[in-house]
Amino acid sequence: MTPRQAASKSRSSKLSARGVRLADARRLLLGLPGMAQGRSYGLPSFLLDGRFFARFRDDDTVLVLQLGTIAEREVLMDLDPRAFFFTEHYRNYPAVLIRLEEVPKPLLVDVVKEAWRQVVAVRGVRLPRKRARK
Repeated sequence: MTPRQAASKSRSSKLSARGVRLADARRLLLGLPGMAQGRSYGLPSFLLDGRFFARFRDDDTVLVLQLGTIAEREVLMDLDPRAFFFTEHYRNYPAVLIRLEEVPKPLLVDVVKEAWRQVVAVRGVRLPRKRARK
């Protein structure tokens, strides 16, 4: 599913109840395959295959999330400008800033999981295969 498709699907049903607790956002990130807590540029971060994927900033009120492309950020900001934005520092970097108190939880889940899928694909991350149960 492309970011535009996810955006249009999510727009009506997921913009009503806003706000995600820090603990829920942290749990979401750490539940993704290949994700670990670590440091990036000296800051506590969530690392995918040892490289930056996300971190909190502004006293843990904003999530910085890596995306597959810069164009995805534009789609998200069009979808919900209260929740999604960027600063000049991230202008040429495929990342979006997300206000946790403004983003609906179902939308955050969709965006984080889609970003994870795209970053895995862009980086060519090889994740361990799950072992089949007998």
